[in-house]
Amino acid sequence: METFKAKIRNVPDFPKAGILFYDITTLLRDPHGFKCVVDSLSLPYESAGIDLVVGIESRGFILGGAVADRIGAGFSPVRKPGKLPSTTVRESYALEYGTDALEIHDDAVTPGQRILIVDDLIATGGTARATAALIKRLGGTVHGLAFLIELVALNGRTQLEGENILSLVKY
Repeated sequence: METFKAKIRNVPDFPKAGILFYDITTLLRDPHGFKCVVDSLSLPYESAGIDLVVGIESRGFILGGAVADRIGAGFSPVRKPGKLPSTTVRESYALEYGTDALEIHDDAVTPGQRILIVDDLIATGGTARATAALIKRLGGTVHGLAFLIELVALNGRTQLEGENILSLVKY
C-alpha cells in the first residue's frame, strides 16, 4: 500500500494548526490509483453477500458508491443532521470538545440486511461507531467497516470492538 501513500498529499496545518491532513484527492484523480483503491476495498467483500454499502459523509460517498457498484450492492449515505430530505434516525457521538451527530433515513436499512460501512479514514472511531449504531438500530447487521486510511495512534479500532475492520493504509 506504499503506492497509495505515495499518491496521498500531506497538507500541514489543515484544517487547523498542528494537524497533518491526508488529502486523498490526489490519489482519486489518478485513474489507476482510484481503480486500485476501489478494487482493494471491494475484493474482500465480493462474495460476502453484502446487501448495502453505507458511506459516511463525505468522502465515504465517493468510495462507498464505487464499492457498492463493484460488489453489486445498494448504497445509502450517512450525513450530518438536516442534510437528508426524508425522516431520519440520529446518533450522537463525542468529540474531543463537545458532541456531533449523524443521520440516516429511517427506511435505508431493512432488518436483516448485511451492511458494509465505508469511509476514507478512521481516526478516533467516533463517526464509524455512530454509523454502526445507526445500522444496528434499524435492524441491519454490520458485516464490516472498510477504510482507505487508518490513523493508528488515535486508536479508533478500540471504539469498534468486535467489528471486522479493513484499512488499506496506516499512518
